[in-house]
Amino acid sequence: MKTTNSIFTKVILGLAIAGTFAACNSKPASTATTAVNTTPPPADKNPIVYVNSDTLYAKYEYAKDVNKILSDKGKTAQGDATSKEQAFQREVADYQKAMTTMSADQRQTTEQRLGREKQELQQYEQNAGAQYQNEQSTQARKLYDKIADFCKAYANEKGYKMILTYSKTNPTVLYGDATLDVTGDVVKRLNDAYAKEKK
Repeated sequence: MKTTNSIFTKVILGLAIAGTFAACNSKPASTATTAVNTTPPPADKNPIVYVNSDTLYAKYEYAKDVNKILSDKGKTAQGDATSKEQAFQREVADYQKAMTTMSADQRQTTEQRLGREKQELQQYEQNAGAQYQNEQSTQARKLYDKIADFCKAYANEKGYKMILTYSKTNPTVLYGDATLDVTGDVVKRLNDAYAKEKK
């Protein structure tokens, strides 16, 4: 099973506004400019602004909570799979020790049972992996929708024509003037809204 962050990153990479989760568990990557602007520029001068998604995901509390939930679920699923695998390996080892004292019929019956258990274990691992990936996709869509809906309202409020995303790991914006960076304001407002939701 892949690690939580790598799977989660793959799910998020294709999302236009969502960017990536690569910075969720590390220090924020350096921004496209030297400073994060917390005062949004006036729309009449700059109708196009951008959000640094590395910083957004490192500081947006909802994104951090989602990442922790998925990380915990991934660890639990991996632990369950490991536990079942170890139990199966113990059964195989017990059989190998006892097989010399078993009759041919007993060996055949035990080997068939172990074969079925191995198939069931493989099916369990596949199902658990698929369920985990579905959960990640669902959470990624929720996060994307939350950010996209916010950015649409934010753009309407500020009079912006477009909000781009910048990420060091997915650099569709190679340079952005600091006066166009609205990340600080967006993160603050998203966190304020999320804090109200949690109450």
